Amino acid sequence: MVSDSLYLLAAIGIMALATIATRALPFVLLRDSQHPLVFYLGRYLPPAVMALLVIYSLRHLPGLAWLEIGAYMLAIALTAGLHVWRRNALLSIATGTGVFMLLQQTVLL
Repeated sequence: MVSDSLYLLAAIGIMALATIATRALPFVLLRDSQHPLVFYLGRYLPPAVMALLVIYSLRHLPGLAWLEIGAYMLAIALTAGLHVWRRNALLSIATGTGVFMLLQQTVLL
């Protein structure tokens, strides 16, 4: 039983390191690049990905109850407002996710 848990933890650790490495590698390799495409992608790709994630997460809204829709909208508004105020993506995403999960686990039961 212990070896199974250790195996799973090692597999998760290796997958996490591989994911971090593949996400960070382009930034490390292209940090000194002056190519306009790099600047364009660096400027417009993160907001486009975030917009796509919001749209994807809202695809089930028509079939949900009003209370659930309110939880989605409150979390999105909080995330957007916090990001506009603090300009910190990690803080705004973590706070919005935390509030949404809190609403899901407590209010929506």
